[in-house]
Amino acid sequence: MSISDKIKQKPWLGWVLYGSTVVVVFIIGLFGSSIIERRSESNLIIQNVKPISDWEPRNEVWGENYPREYQTYLQTKDTSFASKHGGSATIDMLDRYPDLVVLWAGYAFSRDYSQSRGHYWAIKDIRRTLRTDVPQPATCWTCKSPDVPRLMNTYGISEFYKKQWKELGAEVVNPIGCQDCHDNKTMNLRISRPALIEAFQRQGKDIKKATHNEMRNLVCAQCHVEYYFKGKEEKYLTFPWDKGFNVEDIEKYYDEYEFTDWTHKLSKAPMLKAQHPDFELFQMGIHGQRGVTCSDCHMPYRSEGGIKFTDHHVQSPLNNIANSCQVCHRESENTLANNVYDRQDKVFELNKIAASTLAKAHITAKIAWDNGATEEMMKPVLTLLRHAQWRWDFVAASHGGSFHAPLECARILGTSIQKSQEALNLLTEILMKLNVKLPVQMPDISTKLKAQQFIGLNMDSLYKAKSVFINEVIPQWNKAASDKGIIIKDY
Repeated sequence: MSISDKIKQKPWLGWVLYGSTVVVVFIIGLFGSSIIERRSESNLIIQNVKPISDWEPRNEVWGENYPREYQTYLQTKDTSFASKHGGSATIDMLDRYPDLVVLWAGYAFSRDYSQSRGHYWAIKDIRRTLRTDVPQPATCWTCKSPDVPRLMNTYGISEFYKKQWKELGAEVVNPIGCQDCHDNKTMNLRISRPALIEAFQRQGKDIKKATHNEMRNLVCAQCHVEYYFKGKEEKYLTFPWDKGFNVEDIEKYYDEYEFTDWTHKLSKAPMLKAQHPDFELFQMGIHGQRGVTCSDCHMPYRSEGGIKFTDHHVQSPLNNIANSCQVCHRESENTLANNVYDRQDKVFELNKIAASTLAKAHITAKIAWDNGATEEMMKPVLTLLRHAQWRWDFVAASHGGSFHAPLECARILGTSIQKSQEALNLLTEILMKLNVKLPVQMPDISTKLKAQQFIGLNMDSLYKAKSVFINEVIPQWNKAASDKGIIIKDY
């Protein structure tokens, strides 16, 4: 029996078929309309893009073309999120870990060291820290602002590095942003800082051949790496990767170059200050080895209407587990967060032991000097202290190393503790030769203030000087920048 015959026998069947056809056509129409609408939205955005001039440092100008990216970038000003060991909240690390004051005695970090906040605060934080009251080269501005490529183009790279930090205070005014990572004409990811390019060239690698996925790491690696200022006058920003990326390779590089950041005020050891070797440690962890990029977790994709874009709220993935972690991992948010904390807890436990042992070793070395120890006696001790603290700091200075590569961090901290203990053993022998009564008494460094007083810092005087700088000098810098038109908003 044909369909038409069935319909004649059962007229209601025709109405069912008719209604079903109308519904299907309606749904197809809605689907087609949605596609056309979203394509139109995408085309409208492309058509409305305004030209952005070369070296444009103002993020607001880029934001006119890319409002979604800009609005999410502005969320980096939010400092409300605090995870168990980090986040964007302001944390005085010297207050939390007073041993650090002793470890950095004689270095500006003993004055002031707080956890980094979001990119939005890059300029304000470097201006206000007590560390920049110590004379610093302009090299310190390198990773803080999209004004830097403009100034490097104006003065030349070498001449930029040679200038003084305060000399460029009215020129470096816009916080980390669009031009740091993007080409102004194509919006492709690009490297805007020469140090990374030069480091790859010395290894015989052409960074221009990097894939897009690799670039999603490398734009971050322009800044989130270990580096030093090469040359007494040049202060040329250099990545010490010539022998490799791990802590021993970089240590060997510094030792052969005989580079020293400062001489420790208590122990007189020639010290190294690790910066933030995030890129190096990330490569040694499972995510880096599996091809996951920084952007995948810290800047995941988002969709809005017909637009797929990268979330520029650069932040801890723990504040965005659904979009960062659960794209790959199917466990609950609570389970994933606990997995992170479990790894971090173990690394931080070792970190605390390493820092405490180092502080004791530096103080004991001072006691040895005070009781007549000679340079010949102390030479092997100072080498052990240099290497022990370098290894501790390589882990401590990395923002995410305790999760990115927890096994490597634990290994490094283990060798730090070992070398500190070896230094203490040698110091015990030296003190016995000097007829010093053992055990030596340790000072009370249980708080930040007590530790700073122990190493001879007059914090009241330092705070007063910084207050004058903040209230008088910074407003002058902002006015000069506004008059030149290189700043729209006072950050």
